[in-house]
Amino acid sequence: MSDPFDDLMDAMTAATPKPDAETKAAHLRLAEENFARHQETEDAARLTLEHPEKPGLFQGVKQMLQSISAKAVLTATTGIAAIALVGVIILPQGGDMTLPALTDTSAAPGEIAEASVASDVSDAEALSYEAPVMDSPVIVEEFAASPQFRTTLTAPAPTLGIIGDHIAVAPTLQPQSNTEEFANADANPVQITADTPVSTFSIDVDTASYSIMRSSLMNGRLPSPDQIRVEELINYFPYDYAAPTGDAPFSQTVTVTPTPWNEGTQLVHIGIQGELPAIAERPPLNLVFLIDTSGSMNQPNKLPLLAQSFRLMLSQLRPTDEVAIVTYAGSAGQVLAPTPASEQDTILNALTSLHAGGSTAGQAGLQQAYATAAAMAQDGEVSRVILATDGDFNVGISDPDALTDYISAQRDSGTYLSVLGFGRGNLNDATMQALAQNGNGQAAYIDTLSEAQKVLVDQLTGALFPIANDVKIQVEFNPAQIAEYRLIGYETRALNREDFNNDAVDAGEIGAGHSVTAIYEVTPVGSDAILNDALRYGAEPATDTPSNELGFLRLRYKTPGEDTSQLIEQPITSGMGTVTDDVNFATAIAGFGQLLRNGTYLGDWSYDNAITMATAARGDDPFGYRAESITLMRLADTLSQ
Repeated sequence: MSDPFDDLMDAMTAATPKPDAETKAAHLRLAEENFARHQETEDAARLTLEHPEKPGLFQGVKQMLQSISAKAVLTATTGIAAIALVGVIILPQGGDMTLPALTDTSAAPGEIAEASVASDVSDAEALSYEAPVMDSPVIVEEFAASPQFRTTLTAPAPTLGIIGDHIAVAPTLQPQSNTEEFANADANPVQITADTPVSTFSIDVDTASYSIMRSSLMNGRLPSPDQIRVEELINYFPYDYAAPTGDAPFSQTVTVTPTPWNEGTQLVHIGIQGELPAIAERPPLNLVFLIDTSGSMNQPNKLPLLAQSFRLMLSQLRPTDEVAIVTYAGSAGQVLAPTPASEQDTILNALTSLHAGGSTAGQAGLQQAYATAAAMAQDGEVSRVILATDGDFNVGISDPDALTDYISAQRDSGTYLSVLGFGRGNLNDATMQALAQNGNGQAAYIDTLSEAQKVLVDQLTGALFPIANDVKIQVEFNPAQIAEYRLIGYETRALNREDFNNDAVDAGEIGAGHSVTAIYEVTPVGSDAILNDALRYGAEPATDTPSNELGFLRLRYKTPGEDTSQLIEQPITSGMGTVTDDVNFATAIAGFGQLLRNGTYLGDWSYDNAITMATAARGDDPFGYRAESITLMRLADTLSQ
């Protein structure tokens, strides 16, 4: 009696065909053809070091198949065909997903296109999935040998998904809708001197507009005109004007030069240079960091950059200085009680432990910060609140006018408020400007750690220690010499003529070592560049002034702690001053800013002209600020095309 198992083995052996060389070769060819047909490209495989003249991948497959038995060949060819025709899908929990069309680069962020499989598979056999609506997008990438398939799209799919060789990578943060608001006004018009001979404005040492402009350009888009305050672009740079020599805490330097963008006009360049007292003389400093920890700050360029920026600032403080931290999000609270600056580890631990979440209780935060500063204040010390935010005040006082009234009532205590802006998307520049201007402080926008170094380290003394308050400039132009004029920038700093002598009217501050620049474009009487026709019945201009006197400059300022202003006066004469690199560079930046604002008084002036002039006047540039601005001009020129 035979063994049933042996009988079964004999039957299987008899049914198995014997190896056939031609059949084996046919199977190999079929496997290679199927494999090649279902790849993302039918281009030849890249050459390898081991096989410089033959496709490395197919050669390896052939060697593998030749090394196994005929039975294994049948299994392998069947498996390869199955893998080539069937896509493997990993579905997310809670629903199906539809793969965006990976080669459709026209799909906008947040849109989903239908998936397509580049193969011989019919539409009915194509596999797809649908994504549930989620807040976080994923980056969908297609990995292929051919460069034309290498693309990255953003689509709102939630988790890792795979179809064939298409891979949906982990989710990233959803970009927020743009709700930015900027403080600006229409560009100053040309004034007829006979009608309006006097121009009055408050000085401005804020720099936020420059950093916002840089942020836009570095993200590949031209800034909108309302983001550009030309005076803030000009005053972003330090200038080496003559230092003060008299009793006044600052000096003024006036230079009259031809206008590079308008042959028939001239520029009146006014430079103010604040004195820089010896650092050893500065009083102890009480700082309250008022930090926005609302949900809108949950971005890498907001709260994390904020903490890194304040860390840089700590290195500039002295053991006698004190730091407190107040946060607001839904409700305000004191995270760090007043702590000596020498205890850096304690302060840093408080900064790094901050987390974003909740709504923005701006009113409660300001009230808590001012109360903390008042408790820290001692005779002879300086108290400052530094607000760090994206400007999104949506709980409590949110209206800029109401904020203005509140801050104005607080500044008389001697505690000034400076504002640092972080992040884009919901940046409320209008609120930041209202707070800083009425808090006797400065507004800056921090978009990089390098900018934090500039604002909080290099220029810290000027930002925190004012040498002159409520500084106002008034220029009266001589109608016998100047037919027309216009002030370049300072639209948000305009004052009424009567405000100049009114000490109750607030104006800007000059910090220790700060420089301020203002530029007028003036049109001499008789010039072909005059834009307005003479009045038929107009009065004759006065002629009892010196023939070379273009105008008269007046400045008012208050010594910190004083309520009564002091007056400085100086005539402006034709050909006055010396044209320096500082004057020419400021002029180039003024032209650049007007181009960004789509200025209408520039003639044929172009980005190329601004680049050429700024490059020639770059001069001493130890920190590279001027070199960076020239790079931004070149970038704006390219983007404008």
